[in-house]
Amino acid sequence: MPHDRHVNLPLLVDTFAAYLAADRGFSVHTVRSYRSDLANLVEFAAEHGASEPDDLDLELLRDWLWHASTAGLAKSTLARRAAAARGFSGWLEKTNHASTDAAARLKAPKAERHLPRVLNRDQMSEMLQSVAARASSADPVAVRDLAIVELLYASALRVSELTGLSVNDIDHSRLTVRVLGKGSKERVVPFGIPAHRAISDYLERARPQLTGEGAGDAAFFVGARGKRLSPRTVYEMVAHLLAEVPGSGGSGPHTLRHTAATHLLDGGADLRAVQEMLGHASLGTTQLYTHVSTERLRESYRTAHPRA
Repeated sequence: MPHDRHVNLPLLVDTFAAYLAADRGFSVHTVRSYRSDLANLVEFAAEHGASEPDDLDLELLRDWLWHASTAGLAKSTLARRAAAARGFSGWLEKTNHASTDAAARLKAPKAERHLPRVLNRDQMSEMLQSVAARASSADPVAVRDLAIVELLYASALRVSELTGLSVNDIDHSRLTVRVLGKGSKERVVPFGIPAHRAISDYLERARPQLTGEGAGDAAFFVGARGKRLSPRTVYEMVAHLLAEVPGSGGSGPHTLRHTAATHLLDGGADLRAVQEMLGHASLGTTQLYTHVSTERLRESYRTAHPRA
């Protein structure tokens, strides 16, 4: 098949982004980030007289990353930009838009790995008590929010997984929830009695008020107008709750996911079982939480042991 090297780069970036979403199952967030990174690359290339796929040689790509690093971009951002460029370059060669994969040897600084924010058990308990107190007023939004926080903590769900739930994804007899995770991979995750109470209360008292009797929307969590709840609404609600908790770090729903995973490992859960519950493709990603547990143990030792 002949090489077609005369298609303009912005159009190729759009085609590549569509390929990532449709064929590779990348999340909307990742596709958006890659598209932004590659748009920046195309702009940088144009400033250096490069307008066609074969103009994206290794030297230009390295200059692009170097320029970004001198602008003060974080190592994690540089690593993502390098990954976007490698993916795009490999795709250009595979689809015959470029004669070589120029980015095959492109490297970026290793991303700095920060330990995630994790609430201790007392902090988590106080948060749940606070939300439960608001829910006791029978306000449907407060009742819904308690079900959300209980389920996020019980099942360590991503916010996109939570808002993507439908009514028939909850198995009340087995106390499990069917989740569609990254890459459209399905998994079944357990939850406990407190989460089940909150979920049942929401379904019986709050959801009918929010949707209106007889509403046919299958979305499990809905907003004040009866439509599927957006991740942004959940993020803002959880961020408001976390603002009342001492400590620094993340302030969104992922903090509850981090907290759940760490508490599971603190309680003796098997690492591979936690990996499966979280939907991590790599065990190495889950192992991050063992570092959190170790650091928490070290801190407890320093503050509690007389010979520390």
